[in-house]
Amino acid sequence: MIVSWQLLNRFVDLSASPEEAAFRLTMSGAEVESIERPGALISGVVVARVQSLERHPSKENLFVAELDTSKGKAVCVTAATNLKAGDKVFYGAPGATLPGITPHGAASEKVELGLRDFGEVRSEGMMLSAAELGLPDVDIVEGILVLPGDAPVGADALSLYGLGDVLLDISVTPNRGDLLSVLGIARELKGLYPDSVLKPMPWEENVAGTKDWPVEFGTIALPDDGCLNYHLGLATNVGIAPSPLEIRVALARLGMRPISNIVDATNYVMLLLGQPLHAFDLNTLPEREITVRSASEGEKIVTLDGKERLLTAKDMLVTSGKETLGARTRPISLAGVMGGKQTGVHDDTGIVVLEGASFSARRVGHTSRRLGVASEAAFRYSRGVDPTLSALGVDYALFLMSEWSGATTGYKKISAFNAQPEPQPVVLTKKKLQTYLLWSDMEESTQILEGYGIRRANKFESEKFGENVRAFTPPTWRPDIAIEEDLIEEIGRYRGYDKAPVRLPGVLPRRGDIGAETSLAGVLRACAIARGYVEAITYSFLPESFVSTLRLPDDDLRAHPLFLANPISQDWMTMRTTLLPGLLNGLRESVASGWRGPVRLFEIGRVFLRDEPHSDSRSHSAGHRELDVLAGLVYSGTDPRTPWAETRDDFLSVKADVLALLEIRGRGAAFTRGSEPFGHAGQTALIPGIGYLARLSPAIERELGFAEPVYVFELTLTVLENAEKPVYTPASSFPASFRDISMLVSNDRTQDEVLAEIRASVDERSSAKILESVKLFDIYSGKGIPEGYRGMAFSLCYRAFDRTLNDEEVDKIHNSVRDALSKKGYNMR
Repeated sequence: MIVSWQLLNRFVDLSASPEEAAFRLTMSGAEVESIERPGALISGVVVARVQSLERHPSKENLFVAELDTSKGKAVCVTAATNLKAGDKVFYGAPGATLPGITPHGAASEKVELGLRDFGEVRSEGMMLSAAELGLPDVDIVEGILVLPGDAPVGADALSLYGLGDVLLDISVTPNRGDLLSVLGIARELKGLYPDSVLKPMPWEENVAGTKDWPVEFGTIALPDDGCLNYHLGLATNVGIAPSPLEIRVALARLGMRPISNIVDATNYVMLLLGQPLHAFDLNTLPEREITVRSASEGEKIVTLDGKERLLTAKDMLVTSGKETLGARTRPISLAGVMGGKQTGVHDDTGIVVLEGASFSARRVGHTSRRLGVASEAAFRYSRGVDPTLSALGVDYALFLMSEWSGATTGYKKISAFNAQPEPQPVVLTKKKLQTYLLWSDMEESTQILEGYGIRRANKFESEKFGENVRAFTPPTWRPDIAIEEDLIEEIGRYRGYDKAPVRLPGVLPRRGDIGAETSLAGVLRACAIARGYVEAITYSFLPESFVSTLRLPDDDLRAHPLFLANPISQDWMTMRTTLLPGLLNGLRESVASGWRGPVRLFEIGRVFLRDEPHSDSRSHSAGHRELDVLAGLVYSGTDPRTPWAETRDDFLSVKADVLALLEIRGRGAAFTRGSEPFGHAGQTALIPGIGYLARLSPAIERELGFAEPVYVFELTLTVLENAEKPVYTPASSFPASFRDISMLVSNDRTQDEVLAEIRASVDERSSAKILESVKLFDIYSGKGIPEGYRGMAFSLCYRAFDRTLNDEEVDKIHNSVRDALSKKGYNMR
């Protein structure tokens, strides 16, 4: 959030410089990311009066202005058509400097003004537009920036209208919504600098209205308890016009576009107080009454940005009209997020009703993230707004509207309330203070807390508390303070964690252990990296669309993810049930950015599976289990050229990687032909009880933009936690005998199945374990091989551990094995 130093000094009398204040804020948890001086590139610019304005003698589209700068006369040539004699403007004489403007409107290195001839007239410097001062949004009309009539001629531009301001860019943590305003930062600095003084606030002199409304208006109903309170103020005889120049400059500096005096008043109050407001044109309301209710499932509203929003029952609406059978009140605003298009303020608006409300942070945050509407109002509401500010904000904004537009105000507010939260006392003990901070001065702690507005709750304390226990009541703007540790954090922030006493930790009672899960992840990580994989870390959240992308059927548990109650955005609404979408998304972004080389990724992470498919796909309460998983992805890339032999990955090379991962835990693997919804029909293998290996379906590959095959695997880590220890077998000192077997094998039989039958046939015919190994050394299909079959050749190694086998007994066993395999349907060759 950007904070104006000049506005800040209207709230607090502070002796510190911007740099000193920024350091204290940063060290106390509100990090100041940068300090900017937008006017640093401006010099030599002053206020001048246009004494006369005449047409250029030879160039019809130009004008010659004679200027009074209080220190002399100057002549400027301009093409602007919005000037007249008597106007006051900003003037840069030769030698003055301005920020250079990039094609995108941002300020760059400064440029120096000089003399320039326009025909027979020499222009001395130039009169300036707001854009040339680095403030393009401040211009009302195209042309030169015309200053208010009371602008002092000859005054330095940087001394006026906030042009010489200093801006602090502060990173506010989500729990400190109170810091999203000038008032909030002023309070924070008051706590950090106890000698500073909060100044009388500009709205304290404004008295709430007492007059009855001159127009009829009904009631405010709050059937949705997500609205804590709701206030409506009234301004009549409104004249829509630009807001004062100083306000337009302030809004532009703080990142908001000036629109009109009415809208600018609401935005200005929000920046000062942190209280979002919304102005309605009274004559555009469907009925002169307000109801704040939950949206109906599938209800729609067109917001100020012209977009139609599809709502759910968790969204909250400000509506107008009366309930009738079969029809609900009509939406006029998406509560706390954005107003409706039909009821906004327009150039012909004459009567304004001004909304100030306190909406549920959780409800507004949910709607904002779900719809992807990151408005300034939603940003503040979702982090918590002081519920006592809503009425004050209305009163102050109405005062500004009266000042800036001549509107008639002073009318009573119409208000409605639900249950209001009451800050609860929090106990602070000397014992816990000493434990956390190694410091325990209760008197100084009390002074520190009260500097932050956290008052001692004397009435809550009792005699049994004693001197070592005190109670404090947090202010309404600090809902983040709820437990004792929160109080200790405030004290620690003030004292500075960098100044906390340092001590060595005590002796550990036992040797540290990283644990079985971490140890397993480390072993697998090292193996994957050794085989050329790069580790990826992806979000645990996925869009709901991943189910359809992977073609997961309804009876697959992975198709029923757990939905987040408060999602970050529409793209991160569910908890992942597989690591695959995250890796695929990483590959897709790499390929889309122009990457052409091979990609080998792996990730070790957690997936979240429901105990059973749930009829309500968006239920948050169903039971679930969490599994640690290792997933991998291999993509050969679109440019395989190398000085060496081509080494494209295929299904079998990735299978070797999976085997390596399993064997490092002492486990073999039996791959069986299987299927996955997202897998290639002929290149998908299951590893029973552990996971799968598959090539991605070609249809999905094309859909995601992959020109080459993508191979993926996923392994459940639970079964790998206990490593199988290898068993040592001494080598036999007797020689081996080798025999080969060649046969025709049906395509629906796997290599492992054939190997198992060969081993079983040998074991049935020999009481001694003489078959040391069986190795597949050839596969052939094509000419001479019947369709649906392939030729397979195996090498069998026979060896006894107690004697030398002779040829006769080896041949006898080997031939009987051939006969047995023939009886099982194999065509021996």
